[in-house]
Amino acid sequence: MSTNTITSHVIDSPIGPLTAFASDKGLVAISWADDPMVDGKYDDATDGMNDVLASTEEQLDEYFSGDRTSFDLPLDLRGTEFQVQAWKALAEIPFGETTSYGKQAQKIGRPTAVRAIGAANGKNPVPIVLPCHRVVGANGALTGFAGGLEIKRFLLDLESGASADGNTPAGRLF
Repeated sequence: MSTNTITSHVIDSPIGPLTAFASDKGLVAISWADDPMVDGKYDDATDGMNDVLASTEEQLDEYFSGDRTSFDLPLDLRGTEFQVQAWKALAEIPFGETTSYGKQAQKIGRPTAVRAIGAANGKNPVPIVLPCHRVVGANGALTGFAGGLEIKRFLLDLESGASADGNTPAGRLF
């Protein structure tokens, strides 16, 4: 497989089907059902399985079952230098914790780039693996998330071990 060949695989999850895309270098993207960010971008992807996709599926399954708190996957991030820097900073947010866009901007040495951080997070190609769901507004409010705020809340509840009612671990959304 060459670096330009993209393979895709649909992964069942409690938040609905996720399509993972990988090159021979690493995971390129994870998309939600009807994700406008990837519409047309990977139309030439080959349905199948490779080592990266097999590891992605296994690690996502472990994450959703509560057995994994971080990911160890090769990534093939495709974005601007700033976007890649912002995305890599997401991996440093501890499981079960949140941070603000302002703190994320400070973390990468760009304290005035709060809106740019929000825009970069909105284009995060590998959500969950690079946990943009852990970034909230300065006041702690849930703000934009490509998968929707219901999924963002589900992921945060999963990580805190609570369901939306705060009593039991989260189940399935879909």
